[in-house]
Amino acid sequence: MFKVLKTDGVARRGEFHTPHGVIQSPFFMNVGTSAAIKGGISSLDLKDLKCQVELCNTYHLHVRPGDDIIYKMGGLHKFMNWDRPILTDSGGFQVFSLAKLRKIKEEGVYFNSHVDGRRIFMGPEESMRIQSHLASTIAMAFDECIENPSPYDYVKKSVDRTTRWLQRCIDEMARLNSLPETINRQQMLFAINQGGTYDDIRAEHMKTIANMNVDGVAIGGLAVGEPTDVMYRIIETVIPHAPTDKPRYLMGVGTPSNIIEAVYRGVDMFDCVMPSRNARHATVFTWNGITHVTNQCFETDSLPIDPECDCPTCRNFSRAYIRHLFKSGEMLGGRLAVQHNLYFYNTLMEKIRAAIDEGTFEEFRNHYSPLLASKLV
Repeated sequence: MFKVLKTDGVARRGEFHTPHGVIQSPFFMNVGTSAAIKGGISSLDLKDLKCQVELCNTYHLHVRPGDDIIYKMGGLHKFMNWDRPILTDSGGFQVFSLAKLRKIKEEGVYFNSHVDGRRIFMGPEESMRIQSHLASTIAMAFDECIENPSPYDYVKKSVDRTTRWLQRCIDEMARLNSLPETINRQQMLFAINQGGTYDDIRAEHMKTIANMNVDGVAIGGLAVGEPTDVMYRIIETVIPHAPTDKPRYLMGVGTPSNIIEAVYRGVDMFDCVMPSRNARHATVFTWNGITHVTNQCFETDSLPIDPECDCPTCRNFSRAYIRHLFKSGEMLGGRLAVQHNLYFYNTLMEKIRAAIDEGTFEEFRNHYSPLLASKLV
C-alpha cells in the first residue's frame, strides 16, 4: 500500500495507494472539520488548490449532523462530493480539548457535548463505528491525548491503555469491514503514538504499535505548546522505531518550516488548521515569508499577495483589493486568502517532493526553512 520511491537522507518520497486513489508523499491534508474548509471553500475548489487528501473531524460530525445521517447519505465522499481520500480523526483530541467534564475509564470516556451539553460516551468501538459510518479512507485509532506536561507514571499508564484501546480498534474495524452493509469495506486504520515528552515512553510505544496490524502510524500529542526543539527531539526519538513500509503522520503540524523540518526527520503526512485559520485573519504565507494583508502599505498595492504564486487568488486579485475586502468585512476577503494559503501549502509539498526526487532536499531545507518562518511587513 505504501511504497518509498526515493530517499534523501532520512526524508522519504513515496506513493500511498488507498481505496480512493494514490497519494503522492510527503503530503499535507487540508482540514475540513465539519466536512468543509472554513472560509467558503468547496470540494470542487480543493481540486484547483492541489489538495490530495481532506481531513474531517469524527467528533464534530458525530455531534452534528450525526454520523447516522451521513451514513444514510452514502458516506462522507458522497455527502461532500469529494472523490479523493479522506482521513477522519478518532475524536480523541476533541474529547480531551473541548469537554470540560470528562471521566476516563478502561471502557472509554464519558463527557458532555460542547454543543448542547448532552452526555456522550466514546470508546474504541464507538469511534470505529462512527468512522465506519462516515466511510472515510483512513480512520484513526481512539487514544487519550495527554496534557503536556503530565506526571511520568500517569503518562505510562495512559499509553498502556491507549495500546489496549488500539487492539480493540483493530478488532472492531475488522468486524465492521466484514459486514455487507458497511460502505467502505476497505477502510484503513492508523495507530497513534503517545507518551508526552518522555523519550523512553515514546520509543517503547512506537516499537509496540509498529508491530500491530495497522496501515500507518501517527505521532500525536505534539504541537500543543511544547517548545519546537522538544517536538523535533521526539520525532527523532520515535522515527527510527516506526515501520519503514508504512506512512508516518505527524498530527496537527504545522508551520511551513515545521513541515520541512519534520520531512527532514522522516515524516510523510501532515495536517493543520493554520493555513485556513490564519488566512481568515488576513495572515498569508508567501515564498519570502509571512505577511498580513491588511497592512497599510498594501492600500494601493496592485501586486498579488505573492508575485511568485499562481493560485486562483494571485492570478486575479491585488493586495489592495483583498485588503479592502477585509477592511470592509466582506466574506470574499477570507475566501481569497484561504484559497491562497491552501494552494501555498500544497505547492510547498510539491516542491518538497521534487527536491527529494532530485536529491537536493538538504539545500531546499537550508534555504526555505528559515525563509518561510520569517515575517515580512
